[in-house]
This record gives sequence, structure tokens and C-alpha cells, in this order.
Amino acid sequence: MKEENISHEILLESGTNELEVLELGIGKDQCLGVNVAKVREITAASSVTKIPHSHPYLEGIIQLRNEVLPVVHLGRALGIPTELKEGEGIFVITEFNQTKVIFHVEWVNQIHRISWGAIEKVTGMMEQTASSVVGVIKFEDKMILLVDYEKILTDINPDIGVSLKRAERVGNKAERNKKGILIAEDSPMLRMLISETLNTAGYTQLKIFDNGKELWDFLNDGYQEEQLFHHYHLVITDIEMPQMDGLHLTKRVKEHPDLKQLPVVIFSSLVSDALKHKGDIVGADAQVGKPQIDTLVETLDRLIL
Repeated sequence: MKEENISHEILLESGTNELEVLELGIGKDQCLGVNVAKVREITAASSVTKIPHSHPYLEGIIQLRNEVLPVVHLGRALGIPTELKEGEGIFVITEFNQTKVIFHVEWVNQIHRISWGAIEKVTGMMEQTASSVVGVIKFEDKMILLVDYEKILTDINPDIGVSLKRAERVGNKAERNKKGILIAEDSPMLRMLISETLNTAGYTQLKIFDNGKELWDFLNDGYQEEQLFHHYHLVITDIEMPQMDGLHLTKRVKEHPDLKQLPVVIFSSLVSDALKHKGDIVGADAQVGKPQIDTLVETLDRLIL
């Protein structure tokens, strides 16, 4: 397959609650999706250099334009049976969490432009058994599973994820306990980690939502200005979430005549020099890239202490 650079091909207006999903797969019928904002290139698979005693998800490493990049076998990471062999299939080169990584898949198909509102969140028993899936896109003839790629990387190397060690760097301040924070994060793993790390830093008054829509409904439907601003002082939001993404949530908050005074911090794997302008356009007060929870705490201190 011809090498393809798609990093600038798809441009979406910021805050529209839409995304571009690249459809890819393992096996004939297992359709998976990745946000195009994370994809840098697509190229034919090639041989890799093995690393002794490495994680079972990791096939090895390759050199791509003077960069040494890890290659993750997506089928193994998700427990999907596959006969995909080294040198076969497609390499999808991604960048998120300030890290570049290649995912080895059998095929890629097309790019779908969809609304986050059309993505169904994973709930109940499925949430417990499919922890690497954060959403489902339904079509007439198939379903595309949105994969939690951040979780896969954290499974391989926990040190690159949100961790208590990072929060411990900024210490614990008693005055943080007086500040209420609203959080929108769709990943069950990250909801737990963010809660634990902020608690460690002293921010214990947290109300956490599974996605941006739930947080927005809380703000909008039960809105009583005096009570709200007495209890809650800031919003932290991820970008990629079913139902309503963080950019659209931020835009709604900042366009509301009263709620706009509530600081909004975007905490996302998509915060980078190339994509930060999207948060600026919708009025985010600050943007922090995952997994920099220590920087997040310092940002909260600056905005509300």
C-alpha cells in the first residue's frame, strides 16, 4: 500500500461535536475506529526489530525517518484472534499523549465523519468486559468500536500514563479541599486515576461524569447560579467522548451568559502544538496534555486558588 500522510487532509471546525474516524480492522468482520486527529500516516507493514522480554502486545520497533517507533499488534492488545503475520497488513502511525506509536492492523477502509452524539457509550456489563472500548458507532450493516488506545499504551508501560507519582510531585495543600471540580472523562480507567491523583494532591471535592453531555446537562438543567458557584469552581474535560466532546462542551459553557465565568481546562491526549488552536477557538482557559497530571494540578492552583 502506498504511504499516505493524512495529518492535514481532514479539517473540522472546532466545537461542532463532530469527528473523523478512520475505520480499520482485525480479521474480516472486526471493525475498529481511531480518531483521525491521532493519525499521522498509513503505510504498508514491514519487518520489525524484536526486543527480548518485551510486553506481549509489542511486536518490536522500526526506524521511520530517523525516529525509532514501537509497533503494537492491535489484535493481541484487544484479544482478537488473527492470523496477521509480521510484514503483512498495515501500519497506522499515531501520535497522542505526546507519544508516537504504530498500530499493526490487517486493513484500513474509509474515513467516516460523524457526530459524537451518534456514538453510544459503553455501559453496564460491557463496560466491565470491554474496558479497551470507549464507544460504539452503529451503521446499517456493521458496528465500529472506538478503541481506548491510551489504555493500551498504559497497559504496556504504566509509567507513561496518569499516575500518583506525578501528583505527589506537587504535594498536598489544604486549601485545595475547598474547591469543587466537575470532570468529564469517558475512560473508566482514567476516571479512577484522575480521581485518585487529584485526591492525593488535595482536590477531593470532585463530581465526575462519563461524558460531556452528562456534565452539560448537570450545568444546564439544574442550573442555579448561586448554588453552582458556591460548590463548583472549575471544569476539567477530555476531548474525545461519546455524546458530546470536550470542545463542544467548552464552547457551550463559554457561550452561556452566566456559566462562561466558570474556568474550563481541557485535559486530553490530543493537546499538542498542532491541535491546541482548537481549544483556544472555543475559549478554554487552559489545556494540558495527558498524562501530565502534575501540570494539571498546577494549572488548577493558578485558576482557582
